[in-house]
Amino acid sequence: MFFNHHKLFAQIPTPQQRQLIDKVIASVDDEPLFRSELEAQYAHYQQQVGVGKGPTRCEILENMIINKIMLANAVKKGIHIKEKEIAHYFDYQMENILKDLGSEARLEQYLKQVVGKSLQVFKEELRKSIKDQLTIERIRNTIVGDITISPTEAKTFFNQLSPNDIPFYPASVEVYHLVIYPPIEQQERAATLAKLETLKTRIQAGEEFGILAKQYSEDIGTATHGGELGFWRIGELDPVYEKAALALKPGEISAPVETKFGLHLIQLIGRQKSKYNTRHILLKPIPSEPNLQEAIKKLNELRIRISENQLGFEKAAINYSEDMDTARKEGLLTGNNEGIRMPVDQLSPDLFFIIDKMTPGTISEPITFTTSTGKQAARIVYLKNKIASHQANLGQDHEKIQQMALTAKKQKALDEWIELVKEKAVIELDPEFKSCKVKK
Repeated sequence: MFFNHHKLFAQIPTPQQRQLIDKVIASVDDEPLFRSELEAQYAHYQQQVGVGKGPTRCEILENMIINKIMLANAVKKGIHIKEKEIAHYFDYQMENILKDLGSEARLEQYLKQVVGKSLQVFKEELRKSIKDQLTIERIRNTIVGDITISPTEAKTFFNQLSPNDIPFYPASVEVYHLVIYPPIEQQERAATLAKLETLKTRIQAGEEFGILAKQYSEDIGTATHGGELGFWRIGELDPVYEKAALALKPGEISAPVETKFGLHLIQLIGRQKSKYNTRHILLKPIPSEPNLQEAIKKLNELRIRISENQLGFEKAAINYSEDMDTARKEGLLTGNNEGIRMPVDQLSPDLFFIIDKMTPGTISEPITFTTSTGKQAARIVYLKNKIASHQANLGQDHEKIQQMALTAKKQKALDEWIELVKEKAVIELDPEFKSCKVKK
């Protein structure tokens, strides 16, 4: 579940809004809804999508009423959100808010001067907002969670779509790779460790960690900030890095630590409950040219075996690829996509130019490349299929159409449930909003 903290701030009415416009505009079974809440949401949508392009005030009010009804039904059904779950999302929200504003003191100042409320009240309202969202999501799942869709239903759904409602999909590929990491020579690793030890000695002698990180660290993203990563929640960073960092006292520097990214010198800057901040210097040992050529030779041998049908590419990837993330998926590259196809615009530039010259069913020559973690490696690439940009059809896009049909079926069931409970609820509207069609 995702919470948008920018939306949260946008929905906080200012003191001026409350003074000028606040009044009860509707009630659901005697539970009031305030105009200031509606106006705050309306202003947010106008800011996000442009004036006149977002939902109308009536549509927002209807959604507020639906949420009230769903929360009331959750109470009747005995749905309860555990405090631990609320705390998890609360900490996540507060962390993002403080990243934007810089500190809790600045947040408190903003709330006092702009919003007109205390930090304590804000936190209480944030907890309630999170609890309500989780509750609504939970009752939604009780209504539609068990709904399934059959292939026949999906086909009927698609055939009933108007031409304007049929989606258009960009070009995509079904592509696999098999990766080998050339081993690092002991001499190279030892030299890198010695360099880190020298840097540690210089820091202990009085030089600044941040300045040396700018000069020597091979983590480009953090080097410009003196190697500082910022606060991360426990469990979010590499486990080896995290274990070494959390074993330190603030200001203390680790011995060299090896992770999948390379070798690090780590300094713990500070720790706050479940979060911690570090800076590091990263050095990446480089494989020797003979070891790189040996990896290419091994890939060539595998390529020949696959081409001669002695071994399937997918099985070869499972058994021989050293990229564990893709090996368990038979070497499939998916990018940010959950399906088996990767949109062409998500391919890395080097992979795009390789695939652009290939035809479906072929395997590339061994290629050296740099991984997302900065390591040098070699791979062969198997292009199984190329799909040109096209309007959705049952032949090429059955899985996506089935998901569309399932989503539509769930939405219909939810809408029917909402209309049913709305008819049973006592809904009162302020005369100003009598024209809003909150009931069919």
